Amino acid sequence: MSESPLYSGDIVDSHHHVWRKADMPWLSGPMVPRIFGPYAPIQRDYLIEEYRDDAASAGIAASVYVQPNWPLDRVVDEVRWIAGLHERTGWPMAMVGCADLFSEDAIEVMRTQQELSPLVVGTRLQLHWHERPEFRFADGPDRMKDPVFRRNIAALAELGWLFELQVFAGQMHDAAALVADNPGVRFVLVHAGMLTDPGDPATVAEWRAGMRELAACPNVVVKLTGQGTFVHRVDDGLLRFVADEVLDGFGSSRAMFGTNLPVERLWTSAAELTTAWRRALGHRTGQEQADVFSRTARRVYGLGDAGA
Repeated sequence: MSESPLYSGDIVDSHHHVWRKADMPWLSGPMVPRIFGPYAPIQRDYLIEEYRDDAASAGIAASVYVQPNWPLDRVVDEVRWIAGLHERTGWPMAMVGCADLFSEDAIEVMRTQQELSPLVVGTRLQLHWHERPEFRFADGPDRMKDPVFRRNIAALAELGWLFELQVFAGQMHDAAALVADNPGVRFVLVHAGMLTDPGDPATVAEWRAGMRELAACPNVVVKLTGQGTFVHRVDDGLLRFVADEVLDGFGSSRAMFGTNLPVERLWTSAAELTTAWRRALGHRTGQEQADVFSRTARRVYGLGDAGA
C-alpha cells in the first residue's frame, strides 16, 4: 500500500528560542546536568538570523518565541530585545515571556511587558520537579499550591494572557486543579507533558492518566514539542505514539507543533525534525494535520490566518 503524501501546508513553530549567550548565566557558566543532557554545542549565540534559516529549511512560515530562562530581574529587558528583533526582521510573530510568579510584584512586571510590546501573549515559569536532580527545575513538586503564585496566575485572565505549563506526570493532578480553578486562563502544556521513559509501562501509565485528567479541562492546549529531551534523538515511533495519545485525548484543535530549537539541534536539524513530525502525523486526517501544524497555534497565539 502506498504511503500518503506528507503534509505540505502552512507550518507554525509554536515553541522556539533565540538567545545571546551573555544574557543567560546557565549558558555562559560551567555546564551542569540538565534535562536534555550535555549541551556544549548550544552554549553559543543563537540569533534570529540563524533561526530564520532553520525555519526556512523546514518550511516554517511563522513562529512563537518562548522564554529560555533569562535572569528573573532582566525579564523586561528580554521582552524589549525580542520586540526589537521583530521590528527589524518581522520574526518572531508572538512571544511568551517570563516573570517571577512567586513574587508579589509579578503583576506589575507583566503589565510593563505588555505595555512594551503587543507581541507578548503569555508567560512561562517552569514548574517541573522530579526525583532525579538533573530533571528538576522547580525547588519542590507542589509549587503550584503557593498562594502568591495562584494569585498571579489568576491575574492572567485580566491581562488576556496564557500560561505555559511545564510539569511532569506526577504533578498533573495538582496542575488539573490549578487549571480548573482558573477557567478564564488558557494553559498550554509544554512538551506534551514530558514523558520521561516511553519504554517503561509504569511511567507511561502515570503519564497517560495525568494527560487524561488534563484533557478533561477545556482550557488546556498541548504542544507536540520536545520529544527528543529524554531520548536524545528523533524517534519516529515515539513521535507517533505521543501524537496519537494527544490527538485522541485532546483533539487536534487543542494540539500544536513546535521545534524547541535550538535545543533539538543537539541531535537533529530543523528540517529533519519537522519532517519526522509530518511522518508521525501522516496517518491522521488532513484537518487534524492542518490544526496541529498551523490552525491551533495561529488561534492560540493570535497570529491570524495563513497568508492574511
